[in-house]
Amino acid sequence: EVQLVESGGGLVQPGGSLRLSCAASGFTFSSSGMSWVRQAPGKGIEWVSSITTNGRVTTYATSVKGRFTISRDNAKNTLYLQMNSLKPEDTAVHYCSKDPFRGRGTQVTVSS
Repeated sequence: EVQLVESGGGLVQPGGSLRLSCAASGFTFSSSGMSWVRQAPGKGIEWVSSITTNGRVTTYATSVKGRFTISRDNAKNTLYLQMNSLKPEDTAVHYCSKDPFRGRGTQVTVSS
């Protein structure tokens, strides 16, 4: 059974940083491309970033490029999202994703 458990969300002021983690189990993590997606209040799912199996290729949505960094540790079966220069529009539930699966998400709130 695929399990994805996100952590690291919270309340942060604009300009602040958070590091999200996703603990993966139930599948061969090192052989799986992974992504982060998010859903803001009242909006649909937005793709944020993806990373290849070996971590060498990363892609980002225009809205987060230059501020967020996706990474992975295949030895620990863990996916990360470093979020810097956070903006109020980054407020959303952030989910770890291995298509078609998602975790339960972690809330990120950016507010002064």
